[in-house]
Amino acid sequence: MTFKQTMFAVIAAATLLSAPLIAATVRVGNLAISGAWSRESASGQSVGGAFMTIANVGPSDDRLLGGSSPVAAQVQLHTMSMEGGVMRMRQVQGGLAIPARGNLELKPGGFHIMFIGLKQPLTLGAKPEYSLKFAKAGTIKVACNVQTPPAAPMPGMDHMNHGAGGQ
Repeated sequence: MTFKQTMFAVIAAATLLSAPLIAATVRVGNLAISGAWSRESASGQSVGGAFMTIANVGPSDDRLLGGSSPVAAQVQLHTMSMEGGVMRMRQVQGGLAIPARGNLELKPGGFHIMFIGLKQPLTLGAKPEYSLKFAKAGTIKVACNVQTPPAAPMPGMDHMNHGAGGQ
């Protein structure tokens, strides 16, 4: 192997290893679930969240109703909002619509999956599996990548100046 080939291989490997983990896209019927990830949890933490994008390429709406997982006692749909400077998380009743030819984005600071009663911590690099239940598409199995939280602060949390030297 030449020096150039060796350097290319080293740079390519470093790029792949430093890139965020992206879960494989799962396609069932008219739905495609992509980018599923979860935050790493602390030892003893009883809840965790999962985030993803659900695309509906079909001509009619579908609805995410809930889910289940061997890693948690319950899988619930939640929303996060800021009310008077206080972050509030609430369970969503009745599911979440996935519009025809549209997307449902589950992300920090908005709608998301909550793992309630974690049976073990969500550890960095793990790929916990869970099933999501849809009104029309039925049950779809998904695995998400457990990773450290993104560098950007969650909405409403930017005032805390973490790592800013107290400024």
